[in-house]
Amino acid sequence: MPWHAQLDLNYRRDAQRTVLQHAHTGPLRIFKSLYPEGEGICHNVIIHPPGGLVGGDVLDVRVHAGPDTHGLLSSPGATRFYRSDGPPATQQVSLALDAGARLEWLPLETIAYPGCLAHNTLRATLAEGAELIGWDVCALGLPTAGQPFDRGCLTQRLEVPGLWLEQARLDAADTRLLASPLGLGGQRCLGTLWLACGTPLARERRERLLDTVRTLLESDPHGLQAGATCPNPQMLVLRAVAPLVEPLMALFQRVWAGLRTEAWGLTSVPPRIWKV
Repeated sequence: MPWHAQLDLNYRRDAQRTVLQHAHTGPLRIFKSLYPEGEGICHNVIIHPPGGLVGGDVLDVRVHAGPDTHGLLSSPGATRFYRSDGPPATQQVSLALDAGARLEWLPLETIAYPGCLAHNTLRATLAEGAELIGWDVCALGLPTAGQPFDRGCLTQRLEVPGLWLEQARLDAADTRLLASPLGLGGQRCLGTLWLACGTPLARERRERLLDTVRTLLESDPHGLQAGATCPNPQMLVLRAVAPLVEPLMALFQRVWAGLRTEAWGLTSVPPRIWKV
């Protein structure tokens, strides 16, 4: 029987404290709220006890950040799309930020197993003054375990309506896309990190943010293929590819820390789950 799971997260302001109210259907849960940075920033971890998705499974995560709240969300392990002999598996994420809200969407990677049929979507809307730092990291197959992505298909859609749309169909049979220098160039891990803002960024601030990210890219010890740009006044986007997840995720964590400081004046306090 397929799993149909939904998790609704609602951040609200209670005096100086950001608090989370949540409800779930099916196998999606939330760890208790933690406050390693003080009461204003609420850290949470989303868990999926089955540990992966097979054909017909649907995970639906809906996050609402109320006015002037600040939430940080991560996960304890990869999202795994396993082989399917029938219908696709779907993960869909909706992020809605009210005026002045801040949200950090920092899940661990998505792994597309050989033979999977998977849909992975994220849609974010931001009111005036809201800001979102998020990322999406995807690994095709498990090359170090001898399981290359030699069959199957993953479709991805990342969207901030009216500002930015990234959409791809990663089919194991599409050798031009996977192997060509104009595609993935033989790399098997790809990632996108973004800062999205409900209000246009001043040019000076955009330039400072871009300089911060590009300086971190230049000092990356793994020398990954990566590039950052501001496609419009409300977005900063970083894209990168790598042969494996670990160096790409390490790069994104460094960039996240740098952006957090430059954009919000906050020090880097990594989610505790990253240290496990």
